[in-house]
Amino acid sequence: MKVTLLSYTADAELLCGTAALTSTRSGNPSETLKQMDLETAKRILKRVVGYGHVSVIEHASFTFSIEGVSRAMTHQLVRHRMASYLQLSQRATSMNDIRFIYPSSYPEYLKNEVLINYIDLGRKLYNILIENNVPMEDARCIMPHGMETRIIMTINGRSLIHFLKLRLDEHAQWEIREVANQIWNLIKQICPTVFDEKYKEYWE
Repeated sequence: MKVTLLSYTADAELLCGTAALTSTRSGNPSETLKQMDLETAKRILKRVVGYGHVSVIEHASFTFSIEGVSRAMTHQLVRHRMASYLQLSQRATSMNDIRFIYPSSYPEYLKNEVLINYIDLGRKLYNILIENNVPMEDARCIMPHGMETRIIMTINGRSLIHFLKLRLDEHAQWEIREVANQIWNLIKQICPTVFDEKYKEYWE
């Protein structure tokens, strides 16, 4: 599994700090942003995020590439609707070279015997369907949820906070929890104030 931060709002904390002042101070946001320095922005964000005013974070967005994960994981991921997604198409790409993602809870002997035979059978059936002129979009139905995929996600800061609150939880499914951990480690480098662990209790 690999999560990469592809793109993000430049000077995100400066922008979000400016947004926080827009509703409480005189002057135009365009002027406020020019005058805003990082230390001031951090101080403002610590205050507003500290009392749960996280709508200011919606003005920053982040785009992640999430690779080497299962379809079972992405089915959970796309439930976070305040985000945009683009995923590997099983309609346009063959399943023959796609790996199966083995959950860590699977016994080792099953990985080496039963499951390998099961996946091989799925590929054989997939190819039989293709050879009989069944469209790939229908042939893919024979394959399990554990087939590897990749997906791009663009999400704003507030929605990302909501995602992290739910998916960093110890009860979250292992794979999406690992995705959340990788995202959190990346995002703390860009917005250390907003995504500081001490503010987790205020996350929506």
